Parts: sequence; C-alpha cells; structure tokens
Amino acid sequence: MYEQIAANKRRTALLVLGFVVLLVAVGAAINLLLAGGWIGFVVVVLIVAVSSFLSYRNSDRVALSLSRAVPADPVEYARFHNLVEGLCIASGMPKPRLFVVVDDAPNAFATGRDPKHAAIAVTTGLLTTMNRVELEGVLAHELSHIRNYDILVMTIAVTMVGITAVVSDMLLRFVFWGGRGRSDDGGGNNPLAAILAVFGLVLLVFAPIIATLMKYAVSRNREYLADASGVQMTRYPPGLIAALEKLRDDRTVVRTSSKATAHLWIEEPLEVDDERGPNRLNHMFATHPPIEDRIRALREM
Repeated sequence: MYEQIAANKRRTALLVLGFVVLLVAVGAAINLLLAGGWIGFVVVVLIVAVSSFLSYRNSDRVALSLSRAVPADPVEYARFHNLVEGLCIASGMPKPRLFVVVDDAPNAFATGRDPKHAAIAVTTGLLTTMNRVELEGVLAHELSHIRNYDILVMTIAVTMVGITAVVSDMLLRFVFWGGRGRSDDGGGNNPLAAILAVFGLVLLVFAPIIATLMKYAVSRNREYLADASGVQMTRYPPGLIAALEKLRDDRTVVRTSSKATAHLWIEEPLEVDDERGPNRLNHMFATHPPIEDRIRALREM
C-alpha cells in the first residue's frame, strides 16, 4: 500500500504539471492566433504562472464555496469533531478544518493542498444517516485522501478545468466573430503560420475536453486506495462497507453539486436513475468507480 501511495504522489505531480502544460499550450494558441509574438508569449507564461499559483492557494476555497459549505460548529456537530480528532490522533495527522453542507443527501468530500492545509466537508444528510462506525469509515476515507495527497490535484482540477474551458470558449467566440488580430495580415502567404494557426484553433476546441478527461483520470483509482487506507486507519472494514451500502441505496441528490466538483465527493453526487444507477451520460464520464466494485474490494481484504 505504501508503494501505491508513493506512486500516487508521483502521478499527482505529473497531473498538476499536465494541467500547467495544457494551460501554457492554450495560452500559446491564443498568442499565435492573435499574433502576439514573443512578448505575447511571455505575457501568457506570466498569466499561467499566476493563475496556477492562485489555483494552488485558493482552489479549496472555491470548492467549498461552490458546495455552499459552512464551518462546522464544534458544539452542534460535536460527534463530527470528536471522530475526526480521534482518527487524526491515531494516524498522526493534523486535524483538518471541518465544514457542513446543509443537504439531505448523504455525502462528503475532502479538499486542500496538503495535510496542513486541508478541509473535510460533510452533508447534514450524512451526519443523520450514518451511525458512529459508518461515519468513522467515511471520515477515514476522506482523511486518507488528505494523507495520500489526492486532494491537491483533485482540488486544483476544479479551477484548472474551469479556467481552460472559459478561456478557450472566449477566444473561439472572438475568432468566429472575425477578430483575428494581425494574423490576417499576410498570414495567408506563410503556409507554416497557417498550419500553426489551424493547430492552435484545434487545440482550443479540444482543450476543455482534454482537461475534463484529465480530471476524470484523477478520481477512479484513488477511490480504491482511499477505501483501503481508510479501513487500515479504522481497522474495521464493516464500518466503511456499511456506509458505502447506504450510499449505494440512497437516491437523493446533492443540490449544490456540479460537474466541476463531482470528482471530490466520496460517491457520485449527480442525478441517478432508480433502476440503472447513474444515467448513461454520467456513467460514461463517471468520476468514481462503481460503488459495488468498491464494496467487493473491501470484502476481499
């Protein structure tokens, strides 16, 4: 398991680098289509550097804000605080900030950039639906995401995918409205420039799709590892198994969830079909492995 965690950290670094490279490529395509030259490229690099830094520092706040999470009062949510404190003491982790999302659907997520700057948010539905051992299993799963550094790339993905999609959409609208900058002046006499411009345009079209696929690559395998790590933390597999079974059988939807933050939650928070589980489109691009497979894997431990 420790080898998996180490490999997970390496993949996290590569995925974060991949997001940065994609943003640079999108910026370079914009600069090419607007004929900005070397000065424009330097500006692009600076913008990407600043946006990447801000994403690194503030993505957790964005995720919590999008989910309408509020700080968990230590008195009102004493069981929540006590369970997290106990798990953190047992595993030698710093206690993350705790938040609550007022929603009847049982669910939870972790966010942040490292164990010292992390947060866990749970819905009020989770707190009322789960008994103590089940809630402990869910919280151990989320703490495992923090300890395994899954939260860094999962949280950054929220803003990086959004930035890529918005910038690409804005420039595509600009191009199709006829505003091509100086690239129209003599660009047709330079075949290489024309080819690069076409490549840049294609990149802008597909960049949001690439960024989204990178986001989907973040969560699936990490959920299995967080399940296993969480069980190792509580030393009681039946707790998390029972929690996952309740999540599987529940059909309520997290009202504040969206495709931007869906990969953060312990279980797919989007709309489900009563008979087929996640609807067909969501199943094709699901951010989580089937919950039955996760339960089966835990029972085999």
